[in-house]
Amino acid sequence: MNSYDAIIIGAGACGLMCAAQAGLLGKRTLLIERNDKPGAKILISGGGRCNYTNLYTSVDNFVSENPKFLNAVFSQWTVEDTVNFFEQFGDIKGQEKTLGQLFPVSNKAKDIVATFTKLMYDTGQDIWLNTEVKQVDKTDKGFELQIVKEGKSQTISAKKLVMASGGLPVAKLGASDFALRVAKQFGLAVVATAPALVPLTITGKDAEWYASLAGNSVFARVYNEAISFEENILFTHWGLSGPAILQISSYWKPGSQFTIDLLPKFSLDALIKEERNFGGKRTVGQLLNDYFSKKMVEALGKYLPIDVKIASLGKADAKLIVDTIHKFKVKPAGDKGYDKAEVMRGGVSTEELNAKTLEAKKVAGLYFGGEAVDITGWLGGYNFQWAWAAGYAIAQDL
Repeated sequence: MNSYDAIIIGAGACGLMCAAQAGLLGKRTLLIERNDKPGAKILISGGGRCNYTNLYTSVDNFVSENPKFLNAVFSQWTVEDTVNFFEQFGDIKGQEKTLGQLFPVSNKAKDIVATFTKLMYDTGQDIWLNTEVKQVDKTDKGFELQIVKEGKSQTISAKKLVMASGGLPVAKLGASDFALRVAKQFGLAVVATAPALVPLTITGKDAEWYASLAGNSVFARVYNEAISFEENILFTHWGLSGPAILQISSYWKPGSQFTIDLLPKFSLDALIKEERNFGGKRTVGQLLNDYFSKKMVEALGKYLPIDVKIASLGKADAKLIVDTIHKFKVKPAGDKGYDKAEVMRGGVSTEELNAKTLEAKKVAGLYFGGEAVDITGWLGGYNFQWAWAAGYAIAQDL
């Protein structure tokens, strides 16, 4: 068998970058993937367009028990490095969309994956698809892996091992807890995991109200005591989705609530006063129709006196309207789970890893990167930037 400097488990964003960067350094790696093609999650990201980084990436865009852990990795591989890498090796130019999100001009996620497969081919890296790792053991010489390749069992070994097998979303793309199991096998602490960047469900007495608005999208500010996001929310048959909801879900825990400002760019109090100055002949519903869909205004009629003329509004009703629109309280019942989540929160504790190399402090030659680590980015290309940076940092140490 070929002699490898390292075996990398998982041909996702981190694993592909690690293999490519190792190749550029003249090293030999074997990349193992259980799917029949590399980059399964890359290929579906951004609706198949792949938002491959964010121009405004900083450690503040990540959820972790220790976000500052990222400083050491991000100082080695920056957003500019990502942009230059794909331009140089994939001839991919980026186009900026909302809030710093960078997509290929071609709008094709497959171009991102092709950059890596070509680079791996050019530098002599091996990739085994349809291959599953069943067991990992430490030996005097490194690591021994029991694998099943295209239905046949065999044993392979290497001096170093990179766990880039991702997290629990999305099972149909081959997601598993394998990296977390290996971490626990070697006595590494794992921060409790949960779905993140995930739609939230509403049950009970309010469920029908949300369902009646299914398909309606509203630009809003969604916030709790920890964080605030201004993007669209989407009402669904089972609750809430849309960018702002996915973002806040990473900061939400069962039993807690958050607040939605349904009209963040305006002051409803000021709008009501302005209407009064013009005689207040319009109804509350007519005023709200200036800012919301007819369906939304009708639904708000459950909570608000939409048929009352503004001139007739008492102080209590005016306050009710302002509070309902600007401080709409939501207490979700749960989330849609790992199959609908973009990423996983939690993972291998950063306390267990060398901040510069991502090598496990307790196990020489064992590395963890990407989604398996307790580093969870916001929606908008941040998780890819972490994966590329992690893959680069690990490759430097192989």
